[in-house]
Amino acid sequence: MEIVVTALPTHLSVADQHSQRGVDLLAAGEPAGAAQAFREAITTEPAHIEAHHGLIRALRDAEQFEAAIAAALALTVLTPADPLAHTSLSIALQQGGHIPEAEAAAGRARILEWKQQLAMPADAGTDLAGDESHG
Repeated sequence: MEIVVTALPTHLSVADQHSQRGVDLLAAGEPAGAAQAFREAITTEPAHIEAHHGLIRALRDAEQFEAAIAAALALTVLTPADPLAHTSLSIALQQGGHIPEAEAAAGRARILEWKQQLAMPADAGTDLAGDESHG
């Protein structure tokens, strides 16, 4: 199988370049190589959120579920109020067979999402509760 790596723009940071390589490797069906690229991005820039998400996905695709869970837990520590981080943890836990913990993480993600919605000004987004277009 030939892996096609996208030419990286020179204006990207080193961490972004590693992360983009990880995305390309994931797309090529090479999750182990992608995980290594995402780890390199995180080593270069520990707060590179996209690289953390990419690492979790690559580890899940490689069926390294316990490592994916550990990576997702690290992301929830880095971004404790991010619903997507908790959703990623929930998915990794579910795939790893930790169903009660997965359900708890999914619940945390929903609560965080609701908190974000409640914190938004009323005119900043669609009022889902008052949206009459669905019925």
